[in-house]
Amino acid sequence: MALNKEEMNQKILNVLDQVRPYLQADGGDIKFVELTDDLVVNVELTGACGSCAFSTMTLKNGVEATLKRVIPEIKEVVAVNLVI
Repeated sequence: MALNKEEMNQKILNVLDQVRPYLQADGGDIKFVELTDDLVVNVELTGACGSCAFSTMTLKNGVEATLKRVIPEIKEVVAVNLVI
């Protein structure tokens, strides 16, 4: 059964809550920005994760892999920097 966007958003938040302690242990964090219509998850890496040389590896091998395992429909996870 396919999930609707609201259900997917909630599952994404749940997964991010599970990986967050690992990021926080290294002085970073992650914020959910949006799920696009083409099933790309946009997140913002903050704290130490925002400037870490390994943040791309963490994002792809950790966050993206975990999200895809829980929600196979997810195409990609992308870090975006919000400009306010």
